[in-house]
This record gives sequence, C-alpha cells and structure tokens, in this order.
Amino acid sequence: MDFSSLEVASNASFSNNWRSFGNLGGNLDIMVRHTDMGISAPFYVHSFPFVQPHFLVDSEKFNLAYSDLREIENTADKLRWCRYRKGLLQRDVADYAGIDRGTYVHYEDATRDFYPLDKIKKLAELFEAPLEDLLDEYNLFLYRGQGQQIKAMRKAQGTRQQEFADLLGVPLSRLKAWEQEKVRMFKGSWWQLLNNTTT
Repeated sequence: MDFSSLEVASNASFSNNWRSFGNLGGNLDIMVRHTDMGISAPFYVHSFPFVQPHFLVDSEKFNLAYSDLREIENTADKLRWCRYRKGLLQRDVADYAGIDRGTYVHYEDATRDFYPLDKIKKLAELFEAPLEDLLDEYNLFLYRGQGQQIKAMRKAQGTRQQEFADLLGVPLSRLKAWEQEKVRMFKGSWWQLLNNTTT
C-alpha cells in the first residue's frame, strides 16, 4: 500500500503542525512544519509499494538481470518482472485480469506458449506497459495476424498453397485454415514456418 504525505500528516501525532509543501515527482513529497519560530527544516516522505518478503530474492534477481521490459524474451518472465515492479501478488493480478490464481500461475510458467489477447490486454493495463512489449515473438505473430503473415511468406517464396503445405508437412486444409485465421497456428508449426522461410 502507498502512503501519501497527506495521509502521513493526518495520521501522525504532529498532524496539526505539518503541512504538505509539494511533490518532487514520483513518490517523493516535501512536508514542512509551522511553529512560532516560522517554518522548520523540510521533512521528506517517500512512498513505495509494499512487497512481501518471500518475493524479494526473485524480484532483486530480475531487477539486476533486466533494466527494461523489452530485454526479456519470453512472456512468462515479462509478466513476472512487471508484477514484481508493481509489488503485486499473483492473486492480485489474477483478480484484476478476471482469471483464477491457478491460471495466472501458469501464465508465469516459461513452458506456456499461448496467451489469450483479452487477458494480456488487461495485464498490460494493470502493469501500465505497452501490450506488444508483453508479448514474445510467437504471440506477437498471432497478435499481428497470422493469416496475412503466412500468405506473405508463401508469396515471397513464389509457391502455391499446396506446395507450401507440402513444405511445412501439413495438409492443405490446415494451411488454408491458418491463412483464413480459422484456427490458431501452434508454436511448433510456427517454428517450422520460420525455419522453412528464412533459409
């Protein structure tokens, strides 16, 4: 929980003498006390989110390893990094996103491939982060429209749908469904797509 300078002043025994002088930006406020002799030396109040002790080791590790969200490759670690920065528990994040805690725990599991867009939008809102910065390369591929990208890759190679499906080792019907965005391309197939179109 954050404590503003006004809250500190109103709850302190000296609240009748202390007044907010101004905010220096971020979470730092200046307070001054009025006395018969004039205004006393300033009193600085710094507010910060409370972080549960059992998170400190992991959060410190993340803070040392990454100074910016965009340095992190997978979505699971991006979410964990943002949550630590906000000082939130997994249940807090799950409640905000409208999912149960068990589901959110899997969101922070590096083996997870797919993140529903509606939930990621809620998380981006909570973490005050650009949505695309939360997504890894695979989820960005889905978010930016898999169908158009697959078509573009196929046309860049100058192949027809049947030839491209054969190249990827999938039935023609599946390739058509991917291009029409009727079904989501799984991560394994996405890797195969990249490997066969970036040679």
